Amino acid sequence: MFPYFIMLVFCGIPLFFMELSFGQFASQGCLGVWRVSPMFKGVGYGMMVVSTYIGIYYNVVICIAFYYFFVSMTRVLPWTYCSNPWNTPDCVGVLDGNLSSRAALNISQLLNTTQKRTSPSEEYWRRYVLNLSDDIGNLGEVRLPLLGCLGVSWVVVFLCLIKGVKSSGKVVYFTATFPYVVLTILFVRGITLEGAVTGIMYYLTPQWDKILNAKVWGDAASQIFYSLGCAWGGLITMASYNKFNNNCYRDSIIISITNCATSVYAGFVIFSILGFMANHLGVDVSKVADHGPGLAFVAYPEALTLLPISPLWSILFFFMLILLGLGTQFCLLETLVTAIVDEVGNEWIIRKKTFVTLGVAVAGFLLGVPLTTQAGIYWLLLMDNYAASFSLVVISCIMCVTIMYIYGHRNYFKDIEMMLGFPPPLFFQICWRFISPAIIFFILVFTVIQYRPISYNDYVYPTWAISIGFLMALSSVICIPIYAIYKVCRSEGDTLLERLKNATKASKDWGPALPEHRSGRYAPAFSPSTESHLEVQPLQPEKGQSEAAAASPVQGSNGSAHSQDSRL
Repeated sequence: MFPYFIMLVFCGIPLFFMELSFGQFASQGCLGVWRVSPMFKGVGYGMMVVSTYIGIYYNVVICIAFYYFFVSMTRVLPWTYCSNPWNTPDCVGVLDGNLSSRAALNISQLLNTTQKRTSPSEEYWRRYVLNLSDDIGNLGEVRLPLLGCLGVSWVVVFLCLIKGVKSSGKVVYFTATFPYVVLTILFVRGITLEGAVTGIMYYLTPQWDKILNAKVWGDAASQIFYSLGCAWGGLITMASYNKFNNNCYRDSIIISITNCATSVYAGFVIFSILGFMANHLGVDVSKVADHGPGLAFVAYPEALTLLPISPLWSILFFFMLILLGLGTQFCLLETLVTAIVDEVGNEWIIRKKTFVTLGVAVAGFLLGVPLTTQAGIYWLLLMDNYAASFSLVVISCIMCVTIMYIYGHRNYFKDIEMMLGFPPPLFFQICWRFISPAIIFFILVFTVIQYRPISYNDYVYPTWAISIGFLMALSSVICIPIYAIYKVCRSEGDTLLERLKNATKASKDWGPALPEHRSGRYAPAFSPSTESHLEVQPLQPEKGQSEAAAASPVQGSNGSAHSQDSRL
């Protein structure tokens, strides 16, 4: 956890505050905010690409949680015993009756002598839920139960976002708070089990031999970016609906620390149960601990079978996963929808925003169908490891450098002071200018140096699949130089240097969206001709009112100006 806390303090919290203040100041989504330096609007497009990738495969994870939630509504969990048609002779369940005849052998000896031992939860996952194929290129058939659950999850997401942040904001009150109730129930149950202390000690004990491993720091950075949502565009989008003078500094500190505390708390819940399972099997906790899908859908479900009334605990656990996933999915979909509406910006698409949401949801469902095939888990892990890890680090680094050194740190600090009434604290100023970009850059460099191709259990991905993974990673990052070249070519100027200056300087309409907030250097300058024109306006009150209505920014859900068409 040491790398996790270092990344949280020096990268996570500062970047979280930067994105919140960035979106709140301009009241724009992840594309509109780049009026601050139009040449780098490609960063916003990169955020959209990343959010698209994550939104596609993240809802597949939610749909699997839906599936486990539904099948848990039974007297006996289907992955409890090895007596099912999908089980193999290598299956050994801790609750199977055939173990009682082997009293001379304890579980530890059995595991040591049976090299091919598989648990019933693992076989249920691989051979029944996924019906896993032997290669990523062998898609096989679509798993209809998963396809149905994928449809359910997208319908739920769409219905919760049908009125934008107005509807999702109310739903989030439940999806963000109820998981704490479930976590507490599971925690109380977990710490009362025999062996729970062993699992918690394993969780808290640092492995100092891995402290210099770049992958550990890269994983810590990815965890921070994932848990806080940095570089997805979601923070900028949601902050754009805040009131202009909202104290986003306070919000960023509270949310970041609460998020970190929740992650640590969830670790206690998970490892208390895993410690109990390890004690029951007579093995070390490291033998039962897993990561990724293996932890959520194999190791933890198997541990739940050892508890009394196991279906109840399984229903609570997967319901919690569903709620946590939906909260993230709301943010991802709203990011894409807001970016599309802001970019098009005409009155028709603003009125028909619900149809845009429906279109994005339908597209996400169709693109997620291949991930419900027999090879779907291979593609899901490929997207998770390549499409939304390396690119997040690059995007956040470029965003930080652009705001601090292209737009100018003094300008940005003055913007925050105008918005909040005080400049950002010295710690954040230093992190934004030096520490955060440096840490991100070195992690990126050492991750490339110590790169290892991904694998799933014993399956090694072929070269062509890894190449596709790199293309997905580059597809978001490549937006930045492509748009920069396009913008430079379209900018005014006789020389390349003049074009660069014009492409990087802030647009005239950059700044607060509402006229009453545009003070200081953002205050509009009126020429004499404009003043005389304004004096004539009362003679045509109806025309003046219609022009004012056309020029007014669109109001956000909380009364802030979320300007959809950039006309002030």
